[in-house]
Amino acid sequence: MKKILGIISLMMINSVSAQFKVEIEAPPSFAPKEVYLYTLSGSKDLLESKEVRKGNSWQINVAKPYTGMMKLYFPEDNISMNFISENKNVKLKFDVAQGKITNVEYLDDSNFAMNNLQDIQQKKEFILPALNQMKDYYKPNTDFGKALDTEINRLSNSSLDVTKYPFVSYYNTNYSKFLEKNAAKKPLTHEDIIDFLTKSNDMLETSSLLKPVLIAYLNVGPSTNVTADIDALLKAVNVETPRGQTVLSELIEIFDTYDMKDLKTKYLTQASNLKCTINERLSSTIATNKNTEIGAVFPNQVFVQATNTSAKSLTDVNSDRKVIIFWSSTCSHCEAELPTILEKYSAMKAKNIQVIGLSLDNEKASYQNKVKNLPWINDSELKGWYSSYVDKYNVHATPTYFVLDANNKIIAKPDHAADVISYLKLN
Repeated sequence: MKKILGIISLMMINSVSAQFKVEIEAPPSFAPKEVYLYTLSGSKDLLESKEVRKGNSWQINVAKPYTGMMKLYFPEDNISMNFISENKNVKLKFDVAQGKITNVEYLDDSNFAMNNLQDIQQKKEFILPALNQMKDYYKPNTDFGKALDTEINRLSNSSLDVTKYPFVSYYNTNYSKFLEKNAAKKPLTHEDIIDFLTKSNDMLETSSLLKPVLIAYLNVGPSTNVTADIDALLKAVNVETPRGQTVLSELIEIFDTYDMKDLKTKYLTQASNLKCTINERLSSTIATNKNTEIGAVFPNQVFVQATNTSAKSLTDVNSDRKVIIFWSSTCSHCEAELPTILEKYSAMKAKNIQVIGLSLDNEKASYQNKVKNLPWINDSELKGWYSSYVDKYNVHATPTYFVLDANNKIIAKPDHAADVISYLKLN
């Protein structure tokens, strides 16, 4: 009996041991202590684990099998970097210059292969066409002309054997087929993409290819009926399956990002009316949109370092109406639109309307330099697009506006600053 119990105990120990490890080495000058590890679902980063620095390194144990893109995020400096997992140990080290990660060394074979592959892909897409254009301006018998020919031939024929790396091979094959810019490539059809989306294995969701492939599907044309094309795609992938629901979620977010309101409304309604079990990806999309639709109570936001107020959170701000602005000091559209709000701010205060700016900045100096000239309430987590309110409030672009009533109910979602002013009758 003791022997059997010993075997069971050993099995339990093995079952909770790491599937693989991620080891990161940083220089002593790199300040962050904590790192977050993310996996990928479609185009959404999913927090896998957190780890605290020990010496100049981090070691993260990943308990579940995972093959695909991964991301490291250092929240204290708002720095991130991507790499891959072949469900095997990962090891990398890097230098730092002016607060940025530089000279990343991939010390495991799969990431080394992936890095070299992407380097070749980028040169083929962006450098090779330029070299071919330059060739027309130089005689082939000159030293420079010969050097051009040599480099063109090298890039044209360069390739890597990545067959022993399943994810690298998957990514390379499908990136080349569906996304690589190549004038000689046969044009894609809707049928090509549907065939890929219905037959691909689970690496599709973890590859970062899904969203750009869906955008490629929408751009196949000319099409006389976009809705019919989308319906055909969703029927093929079956929205009652996890794959189909992830595709539907991605499409809804694409429509939101590109301001395709009618399509977003149609397919968000379809998603909300599904009677089957909904996967986490689609459920999150539905919930976020529901929380930020007209008539919903705007979710509260606890301030981090708010200026021009003693309020601790958004709901602590007492006013008849509130204008919420998601913006950034580096956003050119914000630069063009905020003066319109500033011009009417005194009139807003006279009507007991408060403006609350939630910034997606990540550089403290840039943010502080800008907000010192903005008289309304301002706050920022200084995490850029990693800010908590990106997903919380379904923010896809800056500036984004919401108008709330005294009870924090959403009463308008204007597209531009001029629309805000018009809605509030301040013209």
